[in-house]
Amino acid sequence: DKQLTATDRNGKLGCSMSGMANWATKTSNGLTRGAMQAIAGVDKRAALPKYAGTPLAKEKVKPAIDTNAPAHGRKVAIYATCYGNYNTPEIGEALIAILAKNGVECEVVYPGCCGMPQMEQGDLAQVAENAKTVARELRPWVDKGYDIVALVPSCALMLKFEWPLIVTGDENVEMLSKASFDAAEYIVSIAKKEGLAEGLTPLDGAVTLHVACHSRAQNMGNKAAEMLRKIPEIDLKIVQRCSGHGGSWGVMKENFDVALKVGKPVARDAVKQESKYVASECPLAGMHILQGMDALEAGKAPPKSPHPIELFAQAYGLGG
Repeated sequence: DKQLTATDRNGKLGCSMSGMANWATKTSNGLTRGAMQAIAGVDKRAALPKYAGTPLAKEKVKPAIDTNAPAHGRKVAIYATCYGNYNTPEIGEALIAILAKNGVECEVVYPGCCGMPQMEQGDLAQVAENAKTVARELRPWVDKGYDIVALVPSCALMLKFEWPLIVTGDENVEMLSKASFDAAEYIVSIAKKEGLAEGLTPLDGAVTLHVACHSRAQNMGNKAAEMLRKIPEIDLKIVQRCSGHGGSWGVMKENFDVALKVGKPVARDAVKQESKYVASECPLAGMHILQGMDALEAGKAPPKSPHPIELFAQAYGLGG
């Protein structure tokens, strides 16, 4: 389990040879996945994240900022998170495009992992070390007036709530906690305070939104649903139960069947709702829900579970 939680090491290696890494981790690759199960205990049936060819923090091209948008003047430092940086840079790309459309200056920063994978293993000493390092690196952005926006809810939860409980009395951690936002939460903040830029258009199908556990734990309300309801004519269905994934826990051989069982009510609802999009703020949860849907009824799951931010960008006509 500890090897799986070395996300920065694994991410750097995986991105440096993404083609080979993604080939080796495909569930259809019986040779490598069988070996992985025997050696590392990772269930050969469990879907694993793909690695990007270029980490988000290394991407250089950014869209022009609309200086006439109502929210112009805001500044954001996107905390890429290990998952958003190495595995799903498309979430960050979508957020950057949305922020630029709304006049917000944006930079991507990634000093290191928030430590959530280590917290799942009970390694609080490593979590504290990560918190101090990342908070120290992000503090200058806060001092320059930037809001900190995390791409993944588990990481937003760490910055806002878990770190101050684990590393008490650290000024950098405390300052960062007050300046941090979840991605959907930040878009809703713009909508309420300045108003969103015009240009949102209906999506081409219904959306089933899974509200991730770490989003609910932030005690901020259902911001992803609130954000998506800004899209005209949206057909939105909400599922608010645990997906069953549990981070690195759910992919292990001894846990995978239990993880599917825990997530079965969510998968069953998603199958019944027959939405074109099955979205989750937690990419791992979304991937696991799709596997659960396929287990219930083959062919019912869509090819991908998008982050709500990606759907919002799509409604703006931004990106792919």
